Amino acid sequence: MSEAKFVLYHTQGCHLCEQAHALWLEINSDFDIQLLDIVTQEQLSKRYAYSIPVIRNLDQGDELAWPFDAKQLQQFIQRTVC
Repeated sequence: MSEAKFVLYHTQGCHLCEQAHALWLEINSDFDIQLLDIVTQEQLSKRYAYSIPVIRNLDQGDELAWPFDAKQLQQFIQRTVC
């Protein structure tokens, strides 16, 4: 099984995005996450402007939007990598 790839859609100055990233680092040691600022691409800005932070599994396309806690994040990771 190949390693899943995850991205955290965020933007600078978003305290919720910072919390989501800190939560990822706290509970996950198996998978890296790419940080992608939505202002870098117009399509991302339109899609995620009101829903960031969002974590997306790039292999499967599944997404987990804020608000989420450690348990929900762990379940999302397990569900999308199995």
